[in-house]
Amino acid sequence: MIRNVVAVVVGLVAGMAVNMALVTLDVALYPMPEGVDFSDAEGVAAYMGTLPLAALLIVLAAHLSQAFVGAWVAARMCSNQPMSVPMNVAMIVAGLTLFGGIVNMKSISMPTWMMVEFLLYMPLAYAAGRMEINRRSAPAL
Repeated sequence: MIRNVVAVVVGLVAGMAVNMALVTLDVALYPMPEGVDFSDAEGVAAYMGTLPLAALLIVLAAHLSQAFVGAWVAARMCSNQPMSVPMNVAMIVAGLTLFGGIVNMKSISMPTWMMVEFLLYMPLAYAAGRMEINRRSAPAL
């Protein structure tokens, strides 16, 4: 049980690290205006309104990567028994990521079309959990 809780926490941290790396890349490619940082809601909203599609797609990739990588890391780290545990921890990570994404979307002005990411968190986590279950059930060479 403790191993599975730790797996969820580590998965969340790993997913957030990937997310922040991609967001940092995005800000490096498309710098924020002078004097604006992520604590300035109005400045961030204005900044988001000026971003080209490519920058928004990087943000989308960052969020989706958080869900997938976090779920995969958690599934990889969790206990072996029963075999459903990797899927369970992957889906917990995805659920928490979904909650964080909704909170983020409410606090930072994003284009409405980006809400499509919310539909993709669970399928990505499912794929990550399924990958780990398949790896564990594959015959050893």
